[in-house]
Amino acid sequence: MLNPFENPAFVEGYEAWYEETTGRRADRQEKALLQRLLADFPAVHTLLEVGCGTGHFTLWFQEWGLQAVGLDVSMPMLAEAARLGRPPCVHGDALSLPFSNNAMDIVTLIATLEFIPEPVLALAEAFRVARRGLILGVLNCQSILGWQLKHEDGTVWKVARFFNPAELVKIVQNAVGDTVEIVWRTTLRPFSSISLPLPWGGFIGMSVQRR
Repeated sequence: MLNPFENPAFVEGYEAWYEETTGRRADRQEKALLQRLLADFPAVHTLLEVGCGTGHFTLWFQEWGLQAVGLDVSMPMLAEAARLGRPPCVHGDALSLPFSNNAMDIVTLIATLEFIPEPVLALAEAFRVARRGLILGVLNCQSILGWQLKHEDGTVWKVARFFNPAELVKIVQNAVGDTVEIVWRTTLRPFSSISLPLPWGGFIGMSVQRR
């Protein structure tokens, strides 16, 4: 089966989702949560987004004044990012990042960990590159949203692995040890625009800060 992120038809329609009513609402909620997590990292300047796709969030991080760079394994997605004039996005594998230790202040993975076969290794590699820590955005398997996405026909989420907050904390600790401060919240999509530390919210936002 063709990897959906290598499928030109999927790539061409990827950004259109953010223009739909559901996509716009989800985008606002997720970015509001990510903005809140960014506040855990004052005075940061550089950021790497692993699994940047078309650079949608990479651009948003840049608009917040960060020197943002994207990375993705999919060449079609990177070509679309370039066509859209997004910030610099490079080709690379989440399991072997082409960056030196502590090269970036923050490394982010937004809706990316779900598609990586070895999430512990990916987070360890991201932490190696991150001087200050990580910001993660992951779909919650305990949520109504997660159930809905998994049961929609013909969507990319069919091949994804979702996590719940407790599982995500454990994966992070297995990857980087327990010498970090972990903070997480979830969006209450599709019910509300706020985010709270509730285990059944649709989208998990998590900051992992070096102590």
